[in-house]
Amino acid sequence: MPRSMTGFARTSQQFDWGTLTWEIRSVNHRYLEPAFRLPDDLREIEPHLRERIRKSLHRGKLEMSLTVQKEEGADQALGINLPRVRQLAEAAHTIGNELHDAAPINPLEVLRWPGVLQQAELNRETLIEAALALFDQTLKQLLEHRTREGGELVQFIHQRLDSISAEVVKLRERLPEILTAQREKLQSKIEALKVDLDPERLEQEITLLAQKADVDEELDRLDTHVAEVKHTLTQKNSLGRRLDFLMQELNREANTLSSKAIVADTTQSAVELKVLIEQMREQIQNIE
Repeated sequence: MPRSMTGFARTSQQFDWGTLTWEIRSVNHRYLEPAFRLPDDLREIEPHLRERIRKSLHRGKLEMSLTVQKEEGADQALGINLPRVRQLAEAAHTIGNELHDAAPINPLEVLRWPGVLQQAELNRETLIEAALALFDQTLKQLLEHRTREGGELVQFIHQRLDSISAEVVKLRERLPEILTAQREKLQSKIEALKVDLDPERLEQEITLLAQKADVDEELDRLDTHVAEVKHTLTQKNSLGRRLDFLMQELNREANTLSSKAIVADTTQSAVELKVLIEQMREQIQNIE
């Protein structure tokens, strides 16, 4: 099923050390154009992200941002720099030997000394693995959003295609009546002018008029293009460019139909066809 190029996805996941949040915004674009906003210490994962996108999407402009919020002291292990503590103890012992009645060392004071108390650093591989896994979830959510919206676009296009087919049927049914009316109208004008026109010449004029008004070929091509659009909508690959081309072909036939119009009914049908085609074309701009 065709997918829309418009979509949004946001996922968050909380860990012992903090929270990761991914946001992806997608809009229509002629090509696939991803843009990232990543923390400086996670720039290295961008190639992996691009590869994941290329495997899943074909068109669209995407803006992706990753936020890393680390919790201060949230269940993070505290480490003690034991070599530093030993250095301080040896220094205190040396000083104590030089002083009389020196107060004992307070362990809390030792902990306050710079470099003694260390907060365990977050494992880098763990962070990268979590960021990539959450990105996969967010990308999946985006694809689901774009697929749902693509389904809505397909319904909209099918409605317009059915309207085009109905307009073609109406024109086909009216063509004999239109030609007969034009024949009678031409004969009435000749009679009103009281001109003695050779019957053979009159028939030639009527034949020329019928040839000008003959739009069977255009109606056939309209039916063919409508069928091709419906077939294309059932395909799985990137369809936007193919559908856009078919809209151009439909519009070309509608223009030819308009140029051959000899009565108001045909002109009105041509205008209605152009409106329907333009409505589809606007929506197809969003299809991947």
